[in-house]
Amino acid sequence: MRTLCASTLIGEFFLIGFAGLVAMKDPDLTMGTVWTVCGIAMFLSVALCGTITRPGGVALGWALQIALIASGVVVPMMFVLGALFAVLWWASVHYGRKIDEAKARFAARTDQPDAA
Repeated sequence: MRTLCASTLIGEFFLIGFAGLVAMKDPDLTMGTVWTVCGIAMFLSVALCGTITRPGGVALGWALQIALIASGVVVPMMFVLGALFAVLWWASVHYGRKIDEAKARFAARTDQPDAA
């Protein structure tokens, strides 16, 4: 699960950076505000890569997905891209857990001595 989720989070790191470039064109926002918010979000996306397997890591990932969708208020395309990454996040968590379960079953099977 960790690899799939981390890949999604790294993709979000770049998405947040590009959204920051688009948000800078808004005359109501200062460059400092845009890059402070984007910098914090980019840092969180990278920091979450190391906490995926810890308790609450997936929940924090969901919070980041909600924040990405909510950023559509400033950059309207983020409604679509945030929703797309939320679907990718769900798939990463869902299928990552299935892969982890399959690996555990395979490891348990190979650890058993042959009955013959």
